[in-house]
Amino acid sequence: MSEIKRLGILSVAKIFAAISLVIGLIMGIIYLLFGSVLALILGPQVAMGIGSGIIAIIVMAIGGAVVGFIYGAIIAFIYNTAAGMFGGIELELE
Repeated sequence: MSEIKRLGILSVAKIFAAISLVIGLIMGIIYLLFGSVLALILGPQVAMGIGSGIIAIIVMAIGGAVVGFIYGAIIAFIYNTAAGMFGGIELELE
């Protein structure tokens, strides 16, 4: 049995940031598509439109990466603290 005794805080934070960036990009694209369809149906003065959709892609991607980085760092810190008190996660590797 192998045991994960400690996680690198920066490495976990970077992985969480990368995953959150991709999720933010996907959510921004969905927002863009939704706004474009709404603009076609309701007219440009009522809907969000393409401009706000492009801004949403940028904001959600960057915001997701920043929040993901912070969240990953917090999770790694909490894991390291708990692993120090209770022991790490045990893995069986071949």
